[in-house]
Amino acid sequence: MGPDQRSLLLSSTHSLLLHSLILLSLCPRGQAVQAENVTVLEGGTAQISCRLQNYDGSIVVIQNPRRQTLFFNGTRALKDDRFQMVLFTPRLVRITLTNVSVSDEGGYFCQLYTDDTHHQVATLSVVVLPEVPIVEVKKEAVEGGEVELICVSPRSKPPATIRWVRDRREIPGVISQQENGKTVSVSNTIRIPVERKDNGAAMSCEASHPALVGQKRVRHYSLDVHFAPTVKIIPPQGILREGDSLNLICSVTGNPLPRDIQWSRVNDTLPERAEKTANILHMSRLSQSHNGTYLCQAHNNYGRAADHYTLLVYDPGAVVETHSAVPYAVIGGILALLVFTVICVLIITIWCSVRQKGSYLTHEASGLDEHGEVQEAFLNGNDASQGKKEYLL
Repeated sequence: MGPDQRSLLLSSTHSLLLHSLILLSLCPRGQAVQAENVTVLEGGTAQISCRLQNYDGSIVVIQNPRRQTLFFNGTRALKDDRFQMVLFTPRLVRITLTNVSVSDEGGYFCQLYTDDTHHQVATLSVVVLPEVPIVEVKKEAVEGGEVELICVSPRSKPPATIRWVRDRREIPGVISQQENGKTVSVSNTIRIPVERKDNGAAMSCEASHPALVGQKRVRHYSLDVHFAPTVKIIPPQGILREGDSLNLICSVTGNPLPRDIQWSRVNDTLPERAEKTANILHMSRLSQSHNGTYLCQAHNNYGRAADHYTLLVYDPGAVVETHSAVPYAVIGGILALLVFTVICVLIITIWCSVRQKGSYLTHEASGLDEHGEVQEAFLNGNDASQGKKEYLL
Protein backbone atom coordinates (compact mmCIF):
# COMPACT_ATOMS: atom_id res chain seq x y z
CA MET A 1 0.00 0.00 0.00
CA GLY A 2 1.46 3.34 -1.06
CA PRO A 3 1.58 6.57 0.87
CA ASP A 4 -1.37 8.01 -1.05
CA GLN A 5 -3.61 5.04 -0.27
CA ARG A 6 -2.75 5.20 3.42
CA SER A 7 -3.62 8.88 3.54
CA LEU A 8 -6.97 8.19 1.87
CA LEU A 9 -7.83 5.36 4.34
CA LEU A 10 -7.03 7.52 7.37
CA SER A 11 -9.12 10.32 6.00
CA SER A 12 -12.12 7.97 5.48
CA THR A 13 -11.79 6.55 9.01
CA HIS A 14 -11.76 10.01 10.56
CA SER A 15 -14.88 10.95 8.61
CA LEU A 16 -16.76 7.78 9.76
CA LEU A 17 -15.87 8.40 13.42
CA LEU A 18 -17.01 11.96 13.19
CA HIS A 19 -20.30 10.94 11.63
CA SER A 20 -20.91 8.35 14.35
CA LEU A 21 -20.26 10.89 17.11
CA ILE A 22 -22.76 13.25 15.52
CA LEU A 23 -25.44 10.47 15.42
CA LEU A 24 -24.83 9.50 19.05
CA SER A 25 -25.22 13.11 20.10
CA LEU A 26 -28.57 13.30 18.32
CA CYS A 27 -30.10 9.97 19.50
CA PRO A 28 -31.11 9.13 23.07
CA ARG A 29 -28.68 6.97 24.94
CA GLY A 30 -30.41 3.62 25.57
CA GLN A 31 -33.84 5.04 26.38
CA ALA A 32 -36.43 2.25 26.93
CA VAL A 33 -39.86 1.70 28.44
CA GLN A 34 -41.26 -1.35 30.23
CA ALA A 35 -44.90 -2.13 31.09
CA GLU A 36 -46.32 -4.42 33.76
CA ASN A 37 -49.35 -6.66 33.30
CA VAL A 38 -52.18 -6.20 35.82
CA THR A 39 -55.01 -8.45 37.06
CA VAL A 40 -57.82 -6.90 39.09
CA LEU A 41 -61.27 -7.85 40.35
CA GLU A 42 -64.25 -6.26 38.69
CA GLY A 43 -65.16 -3.10 40.55
CA GLY A 44 -61.69 -2.75 41.99
CA THR A 45 -58.83 -0.34 41.23
CA ALA A 46 -56.08 -1.11 38.72
CA GLN A 47 -52.60 0.41 38.74
CA ILE A 48 -50.97 0.65 35.32
CA SER A 49 -47.24 1.35 35.49
CA CYS A 50 -44.68 2.29 32.83
CA ARG A 51 -41.02 1.98 33.87
CA LEU A 52 -38.48 4.24 32.07
CA GLN A 53 -34.78 3.67 31.51
CA ASN A 54 -32.34 6.47 30.75
CA TYR A 55 -35.21 8.90 30.37
CA ASP A 56 -34.11 12.27 28.99
CA GLY A 57 -37.39 14.14 29.01
CA SER A 58 -38.89 12.77 25.83
CA ILE A 59 -42.63 12.67 25.36
CA VAL A 60 -44.47 9.87 27.22
CA VAL A 61 -47.93 8.89 26.02
CA ILE A 62 -50.34 6.35 27.59
CA GLN A 63 -53.20 4.96 25.48
CA ASN A 64 -56.14 2.67 26.24
CA PRO A 65 -56.93 -0.57 24.32
CA ARG A 66 -58.87 1.48 21.72
CA ARG A 67 -55.70 3.54 21.13
CA GLN A 68 -57.24 6.63 22.65
CA THR A 69 -54.68 8.82 24.39
CA LEU A 70 -55.27 8.95 28.14
CA PHE A 71 -52.26 11.07 29.17
CA PHE A 72 -49.72 13.15 27.24
CA ASN A 73 -46.66 13.77 29.40
CA GLY A 74 -48.78 13.77 32.55
CA THR A 75 -51.58 15.86 31.08
CA ARG A 76 -55.04 14.32 30.84
CA ALA A 77 -56.15 13.87 27.26
CA LEU A 78 -59.34 11.79 27.69
CA LYS A 79 -62.23 13.00 29.81
CA ASP A 80 -62.72 9.97 32.01
CA ASP A 81 -62.40 10.78 35.70
CA ARG A 82 -61.82 7.13 36.56
CA PHE A 83 -58.27 7.54 35.23
CA GLN A 84 -55.84 9.46 37.44
CA MET A 85 -52.12 10.23 37.02
CA VAL A 86 -50.64 9.38 40.41
CA LEU A 87 -46.90 9.34 39.60
CA PHE A 88 -44.66 10.86 36.90
CA THR A 89 -40.90 10.57 37.48
CA PRO A 90 -37.88 9.95 35.21
CA ARG A 91 -38.08 6.31 36.22
CA LEU A 92 -41.78 5.52 36.71
CA VAL A 93 -45.07 6.71 35.30
CA ARG A 94 -48.18 5.31 37.01
CA ILE A 95 -51.91 5.83 36.49
CA THR A 96 -54.90 4.32 38.32
CA LEU A 97 -58.25 3.15 37.01
CA THR A 98 -61.10 2.91 39.52
CA ASN A 99 -64.33 0.91 39.31
CA VAL A 100 -62.86 -1.43 36.73
CA SER A 101 -65.26 -3.31 34.43
CA VAL A 102 -64.70 -6.05 31.89
CA SER A 103 -65.02 -3.43 29.12
CA ASP A 104 -61.76 -1.89 30.41
CA GLU A 105 -59.91 -5.12 29.81
CA GLY A 106 -57.16 -5.17 27.18
CA GLY A 107 -53.71 -3.77 26.38
CA TYR A 108 -52.64 -0.31 27.61
CA PHE A 109 -49.79 1.27 25.60
CA CYS A 110 -46.84 2.98 27.25
CA GLN A 111 -45.09 4.93 24.43
CA LEU A 112 -41.88 6.92 24.52
CA TYR A 113 -41.61 9.28 21.53
CA THR A 114 -38.05 9.78 20.31
CA ASP A 115 -36.61 9.55 16.79
CA ASP A 116 -37.50 5.89 17.11
CA THR A 117 -40.77 5.35 19.00
CA HIS A 118 -40.52 2.87 21.84
CA HIS A 119 -43.62 1.29 23.35
CA GLN A 120 -44.67 -1.55 25.59
CA VAL A 121 -48.14 -2.95 26.32
CA ALA A 122 -49.49 -3.46 29.85
CA THR A 123 -52.26 -6.08 29.67
CA LEU A 124 -55.17 -5.47 32.05
CA SER A 125 -57.12 -8.64 32.97
CA VAL A 126 -60.41 -8.36 34.86
CA VAL A 127 -61.68 -11.21 37.06
CA VAL A 128 -65.44 -11.44 37.58
CA LEU A 129 -66.52 -13.24 40.76
CA PRO A 130 -69.76 -15.25 40.63
CA GLU A 131 -72.74 -13.88 42.48
CA VAL A 132 -74.99 -16.07 44.65
CA PRO A 133 -76.54 -18.56 42.19
CA ILE A 134 -80.17 -18.40 41.09
CA VAL A 135 -82.50 -21.42 41.34
CA GLU A 136 -85.07 -21.91 38.59
CA VAL A 137 -87.90 -24.48 38.77
CA LYS A 138 -88.58 -25.75 35.28
CA LYS A 139 -91.05 -28.43 36.37
CA GLU A 140 -92.97 -28.23 39.64
CA ALA A 141 -92.69 -31.05 42.14
CA VAL A 142 -95.80 -33.21 42.50
CA GLU A 143 -96.02 -36.25 44.75
CA GLY A 144 -94.99 -39.34 42.82
CA GLY A 145 -93.48 -37.29 40.00
CA GLU A 146 -90.15 -35.69 39.14
CA VAL A 147 -88.87 -32.18 39.73
CA GLU A 148 -86.49 -30.33 37.41
CA LEU A 149 -84.28 -27.69 39.03
CA ILE A 150 -81.69 -25.44 37.41
CA CYS A 151 -78.95 -23.61 39.31
CA VAL A 152 -77.55 -20.67 37.35
CA SER A 153 -74.47 -18.51 37.86
CA PRO A 154 -75.30 -15.68 35.41
CA ARG A 155 -71.79 -14.30 34.92
CA SER A 156 -68.25 -15.04 35.97
CA LYS A 157 -64.73 -14.91 34.54
CA PRO A 158 -63.21 -17.40 34.38
CA PRO A 159 -66.29 -19.70 34.51
CA ALA A 160 -67.49 -20.70 37.98
CA THR A 161 -68.02 -24.31 39.08
CA ILE A 162 -71.65 -25.11 40.00
CA ARG A 163 -72.91 -28.13 41.96
CA TRP A 164 -76.08 -29.27 43.76
CA VAL A 165 -75.82 -30.65 47.30
CA ARG A 166 -78.35 -32.47 49.51
CA ASP A 167 -77.53 -33.99 52.89
CA ARG A 168 -73.86 -33.17 52.22
CA ARG A 169 -73.91 -35.28 49.07
CA GLU A 170 -73.52 -33.95 45.57
CA ILE A 171 -76.38 -34.57 43.15
CA PRO A 172 -75.06 -35.25 39.64
CA GLY A 173 -76.43 -32.86 37.03
CA VAL A 174 -75.98 -31.61 33.49
CA ILE A 175 -73.53 -28.68 33.19
CA SER A 176 -73.83 -26.10 30.41
CA GLN A 177 -72.06 -22.82 29.63
CA GLN A 178 -72.98 -19.77 27.57
CA GLU A 179 -70.69 -16.87 26.74
CA ASN A 180 -72.04 -13.37 27.35
CA GLY A 181 -69.40 -11.11 25.92
CA LYS A 182 -66.30 -11.53 28.06
CA THR A 183 -68.15 -13.32 30.88
CA VAL A 184 -69.65 -16.81 31.01
CA SER A 185 -73.02 -18.04 32.31
CA VAL A 186 -72.90 -21.51 33.92
CA SER A 187 -75.89 -23.70 34.77
CA ASN A 188 -76.41 -27.09 36.43
CA THR A 189 -79.69 -28.97 35.77
CA ILE A 190 -80.93 -31.87 37.92
CA ARG A 191 -84.02 -34.10 37.78
CA ILE A 192 -85.01 -36.02 40.92
CA PRO A 193 -88.11 -38.06 41.94
CA VAL A 194 -90.11 -36.66 44.85
CA GLU A 195 -92.61 -37.94 47.41
CA ARG A 196 -94.68 -36.26 50.09
CA LYS A 197 -91.93 -36.81 52.66
CA ASP A 198 -89.55 -34.72 50.52
CA ASN A 199 -91.58 -31.54 51.02
CA GLY A 200 -89.39 -28.97 52.76
CA ALA A 201 -86.19 -30.96 52.23
CA ALA A 202 -83.13 -28.68 52.36
CA MET A 203 -80.92 -28.41 49.30
CA SER A 204 -78.22 -25.99 48.22
CA CYS A 205 -76.55 -24.83 45.04
CA GLU A 206 -72.88 -23.90 45.42
CA ALA A 207 -70.72 -21.78 43.13
CA SER A 208 -66.94 -21.95 43.57
CA HIS A 209 -64.30 -19.87 41.83
CA PRO A 210 -60.48 -19.68 41.95
CA ALA A 211 -60.59 -16.04 43.06
CA LEU A 212 -62.83 -16.93 46.04
CA VAL A 213 -59.89 -18.76 47.66
CA GLY A 214 -61.83 -21.71 49.06
CA GLN A 215 -65.03 -19.79 49.78
CA LYS A 216 -68.34 -20.43 48.01
CA ARG A 217 -71.43 -18.57 46.93
CA VAL A 218 -74.38 -20.63 48.18
CA ARG A 219 -78.09 -20.49 47.39
CA HIS A 220 -80.27 -22.49 49.79
CA TYR A 221 -83.47 -24.04 48.49
CA SER A 222 -86.31 -26.01 50.10
CA LEU A 223 -88.15 -28.56 48.01
CA ASP A 224 -91.77 -27.58 47.46
CA VAL A 225 -93.65 -30.84 46.81
CA HIS A 226 -97.36 -30.54 46.02
CA PHE A 227 -99.70 -33.26 47.27
CA ALA A 228 -103.38 -33.94 47.97
CA PRO A 229 -104.77 -33.12 51.45
CA THR A 230 -105.38 -35.44 54.38
CA VAL A 231 -108.13 -34.81 56.92
CA LYS A 232 -108.57 -36.13 60.47
CA ILE A 233 -111.12 -35.06 63.09
CA ILE A 234 -109.68 -35.00 66.61
CA PRO A 235 -112.50 -36.33 68.86
CA PRO A 236 -113.18 -35.09 72.41
CA GLN A 237 -112.34 -37.17 75.46
CA GLY A 238 -114.95 -38.74 77.70
CA ILE A 239 -118.75 -38.90 77.53
CA LEU A 240 -120.69 -35.89 76.31
CA ARG A 241 -123.82 -35.05 78.32
CA GLU A 242 -126.61 -32.62 77.75
CA GLY A 243 -125.49 -29.07 78.48
CA ASP A 244 -121.82 -29.71 77.66
CA SER A 245 -119.86 -27.82 75.01
CA LEU A 246 -117.99 -29.46 72.16
CA ASN A 247 -115.04 -28.41 69.97
CA LEU A 248 -114.39 -30.61 66.97
CA ILE A 249 -110.91 -29.94 65.53
CA CYS A 250 -110.28 -30.86 61.92
CA SER A 251 -106.56 -31.46 61.34
CA VAL A 252 -105.72 -30.82 57.69
CA THR A 253 -102.49 -31.29 55.75
CA GLY A 254 -101.73 -30.74 52.09
CA ASN A 255 -99.60 -28.64 49.76
CA PRO A 256 -100.89 -26.16 49.03
CA LEU A 257 -102.71 -26.19 52.37
CA PRO A 258 -106.49 -26.10 51.79
CA ARG A 259 -107.98 -22.78 52.82
CA ASP A 260 -111.65 -23.70 52.59
CA ILE A 261 -112.58 -26.33 55.21
CA GLN A 262 -116.20 -27.46 55.01
CA TRP A 263 -118.25 -28.78 57.94
CA SER A 264 -121.54 -30.61 57.46
CA ARG A 265 -123.85 -33.14 59.11
CA VAL A 266 -124.80 -36.28 57.22
CA ASN A 267 -128.46 -36.27 56.14
CA ASP A 268 -129.13 -33.13 58.16
CA THR A 269 -128.15 -29.50 58.53
CA LEU A 270 -125.74 -28.18 61.13
CA PRO A 271 -127.34 -27.19 64.45
CA GLU A 272 -128.39 -23.55 64.71
CA ARG A 273 -125.89 -22.76 67.46
CA ALA A 274 -122.94 -24.40 65.70
CA GLU A 275 -120.06 -21.98 65.05
CA LYS A 276 -117.37 -22.60 62.40
CA THR A 277 -113.98 -20.95 62.94
CA ALA A 278 -111.30 -22.05 60.50
CA ASN A 279 -110.85 -25.75 61.22
CA ILE A 280 -112.90 -25.82 64.48
CA LEU A 281 -116.59 -26.59 64.83
CA HIS A 282 -117.93 -25.32 68.17
CA MET A 283 -121.28 -26.38 69.67
CA SER A 284 -122.51 -25.21 73.07
CA ARG A 285 -125.33 -26.52 75.31
CA LEU A 286 -125.45 -29.91 73.72
CA SER A 287 -128.68 -31.82 73.54
CA GLN A 288 -129.81 -35.00 71.88
CA SER A 289 -130.87 -32.92 68.89
CA HIS A 290 -127.15 -32.51 68.16
CA ASN A 291 -126.71 -36.24 67.67
CA GLY A 292 -125.53 -37.29 64.24
CA THR A 293 -122.50 -37.85 62.03
CA TYR A 294 -120.42 -34.74 61.35
CA LEU A 295 -118.22 -34.46 58.28
CA CYS A 296 -115.07 -32.38 57.67
CA GLN A 297 -113.94 -31.96 54.06
CA ALA A 298 -110.99 -30.18 52.39
CA HIS A 299 -109.55 -30.02 48.89
CA ASN A 300 -106.80 -28.45 46.80
CA ASN A 301 -105.74 -28.71 43.16
CA TYR A 302 -104.36 -32.20 43.70
CA GLY A 303 -107.27 -33.95 45.41
CA ARG A 304 -109.78 -33.92 48.27
CA ALA A 305 -110.20 -35.75 51.57
CA ALA A 306 -112.81 -36.11 54.35
CA ASP A 307 -113.26 -37.54 57.84
CA HIS A 308 -116.36 -38.08 60.00
CA TYR A 309 -117.29 -38.14 63.69
CA THR A 310 -120.46 -39.56 65.21
CA LEU A 311 -121.81 -37.50 68.10
CA LEU A 312 -123.97 -39.18 70.78
CA VAL A 313 -125.17 -36.95 73.59
CA TYR A 314 -126.33 -38.78 76.75
CA ASP A 315 -129.05 -37.79 79.21
CA PRO A 316 -127.38 -37.66 82.68
CA GLY A 317 -130.38 -39.35 84.34
CA ALA A 318 -130.41 -42.18 81.88
CA VAL A 319 -126.71 -42.69 82.35
CA VAL A 320 -127.06 -42.96 86.15
CA GLU A 321 -130.06 -45.34 85.88
CA THR A 322 -128.21 -47.54 83.45
CA HIS A 323 -125.19 -47.68 85.74
CA SER A 324 -127.33 -48.66 88.79
CA ALA A 325 -129.14 -51.38 86.85
CA VAL A 326 -126.05 -53.04 85.59
CA PRO A 327 -125.11 -54.94 88.82
CA TYR A 328 -128.65 -56.32 89.24
CA ALA A 329 -128.78 -57.52 85.69
CA VAL A 330 -125.45 -59.27 86.11
CA ILE A 331 -126.54 -60.93 89.35
CA GLY A 332 -129.86 -62.02 87.83
CA GLY A 333 -128.10 -63.57 84.89
CA ILE A 334 -125.74 -65.50 87.14
CA LEU A 335 -128.61 -66.85 89.27
CA ALA A 336 -130.57 -67.92 86.21
CA LEU A 337 -127.51 -69.76 84.92
CA LEU A 338 -127.05 -71.55 88.26
CA VAL A 339 -130.74 -72.66 88.38
CA PHE A 340 -130.56 -73.92 84.84
CA THR A 341 -127.37 -75.85 85.65
CA VAL A 342 -128.98 -77.51 88.72
CA ILE A 343 -132.06 -78.52 86.75
CA CYS A 344 -129.90 -80.05 84.04
CA VAL A 345 -127.90 -82.02 86.61
CA LEU A 346 -131.10 -83.37 88.24
CA ILE A 347 -132.58 -84.41 84.92
CA ILE A 348 -129.40 -86.23 83.93
CA THR A 349 -129.20 -87.97 87.35
CA ILE A 350 -132.82 -89.22 87.23
CA TRP A 351 -132.46 -90.40 83.65
CA CYS A 352 -129.32 -92.35 84.47
CA SER A 353 -130.99 -93.93 87.54
CA VAL A 354 -134.06 -95.05 85.64
CA ARG A 355 -131.95 -96.49 82.86
CA GLN A 356 -129.85 -98.51 85.34
CA LYS A 357 -132.92 -100.02 87.17
CA GLY A 358 -134.61 -101.07 83.97
CA SER A 359 -131.49 -102.80 82.87
CA TYR A 360 -131.40 -104.84 86.18
CA LEU A 361 -134.98 -106.02 85.86
CA THR A 362 -134.46 -107.04 82.29
CA HIS A 363 -131.48 -109.22 83.20
CA GLU A 364 -133.43 -110.87 86.06
CA ALA A 365 -136.37 -111.81 83.85
CA SER A 366 -134.03 -113.23 81.28
CA GLY A 367 -132.53 -115.59 83.88
CA LEU A 368 -135.93 -116.96 84.84
CA ASP A 369 -136.76 -117.83 81.27
CA GLU A 370 -133.63 -119.89 80.94
CA HIS A 371 -134.41 -121.97 84.10
CA GLY A 372 -138.05 -122.96 84.00
CA GLU A 373 -138.08 -124.81 87.26
CA VAL A 374 -136.78 -121.96 89.19
CA GLN A 375 -139.31 -119.76 87.51
CA GLU A 376 -142.13 -122.08 88.48
CA ALA A 377 -140.97 -122.26 92.03
CA PHE A 378 -140.70 -118.53 92.14
CA LEU A 379 -144.24 -118.08 90.81
CA ASN A 380 -145.83 -120.73 93.06
CA GLY A 381 -144.24 -119.38 96.13
CA ASN A 382 -142.66 -122.67 97.03
CA ASP A 383 -140.45 -122.57 100.02
CA ALA A 384 -136.92 -123.44 99.27
CA SER A 385 -136.86 -125.46 102.47
CA GLN A 386 -139.27 -127.96 101.05
CA GLY A 387 -136.75 -129.30 98.68
CA LYS A 388 -133.16 -129.93 98.80
CA LYS A 389 -132.75 -128.96 95.19
CA GLU A 390 -130.36 -126.35 94.28
CA TYR A 391 -130.65 -124.36 91.16
CA LEU A 392 -127.86 -122.75 89.52
CA LEU A 393 -128.85 -119.54 87.97
